[in-house]
Amino acid sequence: MRRRTRTLIGAVALLALVIGWALLAMVLAQVALPSAGHLLAGLYYVVAGLGWVLPAMPLIAWMVKPDDGRSNTSCGNETAGKSSR
Repeated sequence: MRRRTRTLIGAVALLALVIGWALLAMVLAQVALPSAGHLLAGLYYVVAGLGWVLPAMPLIAWMVKPDDGRSNTSCGNETAGKSSR
């Protein structure tokens, strides 16, 4: 799979991950934090706000992985860089 395709798929997946993570964090906050103190609630929001980074790291690593090195001649660029003489 080309890097360009992986980047598109990864961007959509990251968007879905962040939206899903935010919704889950809000639901958990409403269930677990109504009677919690301000310090505990603040700590929860810091952890929940940064928690999506861990699942996103492997996805980002996959997105930026270089192409496998095979030449792609289907683009029509097989003569690029050659002199016309």
